[in-house]
Formats: sequence, structure tokens, C-alpha cells
Amino acid sequence: MLTRRAFAALLASSPALPALAHHGWRWTDSGDFELTGLITAADLGNPHGVLTIDADGEVWTAEVGQPWRNARVGLTDEMMSPGTEVRILGERHADPEILVVKAEVVTIDGRDFVLYPDRV
Repeated sequence: MLTRRAFAALLASSPALPALAHHGWRWTDSGDFELTGLITAADLGNPHGVLTIDADGEVWTAEVGQPWRNARVGLTDEMMSPGTEVRILGERHADPEILVVKAEVVTIDGRDFVLYPDRV
């Protein structure tokens, strides 16, 4: 049986549960996936960068690394201007109806930015 203190702790942490479930790789299909398209919007802020990509008329969201990870590989906001062609290698969402991919490698102008070298 939960004590009042344990119940209060559980209740206080519950708003964070959706965020915790989203981060990491558990929501992906664990397979290799490649997406090429044009950047329409970009934000390399916290908790991780997000690119909006037009790929053959479909609007995709690509999650890139945390700000420190992007900086470590040399990926900058200036590279992400709308209309820039980008190739994403990574893992797509496990639900094929959801057009989201988690990037392991971002390629711009023929240059690979390897965000997760241990996963490539």
C-alpha cells in the first residue's frame, strides 16, 4: 500500500512521464532508415534539436542531438536554413503513421555529422 509520501512523490513526478517516455530510442522501430528532403524549419535548442523536413511532399520531423552533441560534431543553426537539402540516417518511429525519425547521422552538402557514432 502506498504511503502518503510515496503517493505524493508519484503524483509529483507524473507530469514528467510523457517526456521520459519520448526520450531515448524505445519509441523507434530499431531499424535503419534514410530520409532525404529539404529543411523547412530548424531548432537546435533543448532538450534536442528538431528539423522539419519536406520529403517528396510529406512533412517529417527529425530529432537531432542535444545542443552539446550537435556542437561537438560541428552542426550549427546556420547550416539549417530553409531550403537546405539534408539526408538523415537513423531510426524512424515504430508507428509508421507517425513521420518522425531520430537522427544518428545528418548529411549536409556531402558532409556527414555523426551524432551517435556508437549506433552507426
